[in-house]
Amino acid sequence: MSTNPDIIRLLPDAVANQIAAGEVIQRPASVVKELVENAVDAGATSITIVIKDGGRTLIQVIDNGCGMSPADARMAFERHATSKIATAADLYALHTMGFRGEALPSIASVAQVELRTMRPGDESGTCLRISGSRFEGQEPVAATPGSNFIVRNLLFNQPGRRKFLKKDSVETGHILREFERLALVNPHLDFTLVSNDVTLHQLLHATEKQRIVDLFGKSLDRALLPISTAAPFVRISGFIGLPSAAKKRGYQQFFGVNGRNMRHPFFHRAVMACYQPLIAADAQPSYFINFEVAPENIDVNVHPQKHEIKFEDEMIIRDVLVAAIKESLGRYNVSGAIDFDVDDAPEIPAFDPGQAAALPVAGPAEFYNPFDPEPGKKPRSEQRADGRQASVSRPHSAPADWQKLYESFERERAAGLDEVRAGAIFDVPESSAAAPDSALPLMPAPESASTQHCMQLRGRYIAMPASTGLMLIDIHRAHVNVLYAALMTSRTGDAPSQRLIFPDTVELTPAQSAAVAAMTDVLAEMGFDISPMGGNAWAVNAVPASVAGKNVDEALAAMADEITATGTVDPSSLRSGVALALARAAAMRAGHVLGADEMEALAADLLRLPSPAYTPDGLRVIATIDNNSIDSLFQ
Repeated sequence: MSTNPDIIRLLPDAVANQIAAGEVIQRPASVVKELVENAVDAGATSITIVIKDGGRTLIQVIDNGCGMSPADARMAFERHATSKIATAADLYALHTMGFRGEALPSIASVAQVELRTMRPGDESGTCLRISGSRFEGQEPVAATPGSNFIVRNLLFNQPGRRKFLKKDSVETGHILREFERLALVNPHLDFTLVSNDVTLHQLLHATEKQRIVDLFGKSLDRALLPISTAAPFVRISGFIGLPSAAKKRGYQQFFGVNGRNMRHPFFHRAVMACYQPLIAADAQPSYFINFEVAPENIDVNVHPQKHEIKFEDEMIIRDVLVAAIKESLGRYNVSGAIDFDVDDAPEIPAFDPGQAAALPVAGPAEFYNPFDPEPGKKPRSEQRADGRQASVSRPHSAPADWQKLYESFERERAAGLDEVRAGAIFDVPESSAAAPDSALPLMPAPESASTQHCMQLRGRYIAMPASTGLMLIDIHRAHVNVLYAALMTSRTGDAPSQRLIFPDTVELTPAQSAAVAAMTDVLAEMGFDISPMGGNAWAVNAVPASVAGKNVDEALAAMADEITATGTVDPSSLRSGVALALARAAAMRAGHVLGADEMEALAADLLRLPSPAYTPDGLRVIATIDNNSIDSLFQ
């Protein structure tokens, strides 16, 4: 008979709460989500969120909901204590955001929590304090109806987890994104968000579209298409973005079901399939789509943070969603229409069926055509369709040696290409996920610039001859490489800058504005001169010379999104990330038509780089088709 004592024991509540907190409370944004959802369930019409130091020091959520009695306030911090459900069957008839009773005890186990609450009609409220699951006291206080949760020093008793929190600006960005999700599914509520004594958002109750515009800017007002459809088992409503407004970064994609946020990869793929023939392969459309489904047909109890939801009729709902999106895209004719309101629109006369059509007659040219093989020749006559003679005028004569103006440009370009083709080595970055076939073949030095030929394919690639076949260069990625190198090779604080005659005003989202504020020093080193204008507006006074004339709004937004997404803190990595984001935003897009000189100049700049074959993030820039492969096509 074994003499070993029993080894299985029941964990103390404090330990169990900290284990649960590891799933429910991942970062300060998780605390904001849980407390705001409790305020919504309490019937609040106005919710104020106050944070300091990215939520690390303080998170305060104030609402005007139903409040709690002293007994309920104490019971709310016990595990699995909830007013939302009573039986297991209630899980399939949920009309509230919370139901497990884990959020408050989890928060109290890893922070110092103070709750002030009062019910309408009570003479006084109650104040309760808990620190690290340890009850510290409760007493009556003067209060206003509703609840005021104050969470201080998050993860103070778990230094191992606290050190994994990102920079304050990054955590503030996560809170802002959580705030956006909560505000979108509750447009009927007033929301205020204050960070470090600065009001980032102050939203009044509004329609769904107005809430979207208030959150993400007025530019979305004309870029949204409404969708609405109803079936016996689902109702779908919301807005989708125009294909022309699709972006590579900074897009907004939100799903909601019965007033609850959710992530649903299957429905996301369905939305993307509708846009596939309308947008670039690497672009993402914005969408704000809400589902209304009977509670018994969904299961929300499948994820610790309730982000993922299962649908009983998932395939059918997917088909309804696709039909609604395609109907909206077709109804508003987003495939493209002629804009007759532009300044240079042609004058189109009204159609008169009784008037005979007349062929146009060429009149005298008022400009000099350097390509006319017979300059100065007298006008000649041509036979018109009606039998009369029409006079066709030749341009005035001009000096025959105009080609000399361009000789120096041709010589410099040819010399640059000769130098590169004679000595370039195609290095592949070690961090690249793709390995090169081998060192790419070099093009032999040409005898003269006139013998070199470049051709643009499908608006995306440059095709040019190589020693062992045909070389293809991705135009956008090549330009990204060139711009990135120019931004990174400039000495600190000595980057060439282009001063703007009239400063550009850029309106960013609160999350983007917080990221830009955190990297002003790096931007100054790279050639930017920006200054805050109040709120989320920034004045751009100067830009790096290498990206002058590009879309400053998109460039700044892309850089801010890059920083908030990666949470980069190291200055060298921050500079690299900003340079790459800026290069992507400023680089030529697919479809940009280049002349022969521009193609050769871009190829020359690319081939001069130490590693021209791949972008800094490992995307292939140059590919070759060898002679054997070409010959095999004709065998």
